[in-house]
Amino acid sequence: MKEGIPDRKQKILQVARESFAIFGYKGTTIDQIARMANVGKGTIYTFFQSKDQLFHSIVADLVFQVKEVAIRSLDPDRPFFDNLHNALWATMQFRKDQELLLQLSREVREFGTENAKAALKQVEDAIVGFIQRQLVVGMETSQVRRCDARLTAFLLFKSYVALLMEWNHEQSPLTDARIVESLNDLFTHGLEVHPS
Repeated sequence: MKEGIPDRKQKILQVARESFAIFGYKGTTIDQIARMANVGKGTIYTFFQSKDQLFHSIVADLVFQVKEVAIRSLDPDRPFFDNLHNALWATMQFRKDQELLLQLSREVREFGTENAKAALKQVEDAIVGFIQRQLVVGMETSQVRRCDARLTAFLLFKSYVALLMEWNHEQSPLTDARIVESLNDLFTHGLEVHPS
């Protein structure tokens, strides 16, 4: 049975994603993707003008997926801060489980590859933007005090990254409940002692 055009494009995207996940942005070439996908280079150029365009298409799909993961984690019957935690937790797990994102992080650490940095920033911006929108909804519904939603979203995201990735590598891993408790103490209740 002959492979259709949409099937070929999807196959190229799948193989390219695998190649970027194994070899990183720098180590992946169009020749390599063509060999792995069992197509000619010309077939790839039918769909994508360059390696950059192919890579950006894959990153755009990752951004879409991370937003979907965050949206699916929300439950209208749960309290606001539980939903916020669930969304952050789900997106962190998604990030941690994506071989492509792990490889791009390694590539940024080792080589400082600009395309890899830009891809990671796109995913991070999607997560921070999602949190920001949730905080705005929380303020509009009086569940969150007035704050700079973008800055607070960024701080929440970075706190989760620090607790899940950095703390767990240097200290005893924290349970989900302990992470929620720590972040609730810091962000929900604040550190200031309030007079009784």
